[in-house]
Amino acid sequence: MTTCITQLFLPCDLSSLAPNNASTSPQSEIVRDESSSGLLDCVREGLTRLLGVGAPHSHRLLPLGSLLLPAALHAILRYAVAASVQRAALWFHQRRGKQRANPSNPLDAYFPELAAAWAGSLAADVLLFPLETALHRLGLQGTRTIIDATDGVVAGGNVGSPLVLPVNTQYDGFRDCLHAIRRKEGAAGFYRGFGALTTQYALHGALLAAARTLLRLLLLEGGAS
Repeated sequence: MTTCITQLFLPCDLSSLAPNNASTSPQSEIVRDESSSGLLDCVREGLTRLLGVGAPHSHRLLPLGSLLLPAALHAILRYAVAASVQRAALWFHQRRGKQRANPSNPLDAYFPELAAAWAGSLAADVLLFPLETALHRLGLQGTRTIIDATDGVVAGGNVGSPLVLPVNTQYDGFRDCLHAIRRKEGAAGFYRGFGALTTQYALHGALLAAARTLLRLLLLEGGAS
């Protein structure tokens, strides 16, 4: 969500601010726009898209107003799903360990809520990942944004250099984006980049488990002394 909102307000080519070396040259050649390459143009284009005044640099750039309702819907649904799963997880934990719970024990006082919040966020992000995918694509459409080719394709001019591609979509709106993804890419198209989400929550869960284990050891040492 944060990435999508960032691209809505800063639709410029940030590669023009990087040093001119071999790794950035193919990117700048693809998305270079001599008429708009300064840092202030980022602010100008962002305000143009926000206020709906002036002519955008690309006719494929959707106005911000058409993305507010889908973004608000995604935020509301994510909050509702996360809160519901969190409450259900806490209720299940309290019912299962009602007699064993010790309010003075930090393990019983804090970690159930942390684990329930983790489970709620995970369930919400997994269920709403297709909507977030559509929002990201609509937010990036029409901007000077490039992606790395992930299928092993390399540029023809430079041997061994990865190929970068511009985002060149033609979605008319949120509903059209959903239909186009389902028609052209299938159900798997909605879950592109899902591995990054899995890694994020796996690390988060591992940190919670490690912190719980460490705190348990400290409590055992303190009780023994």
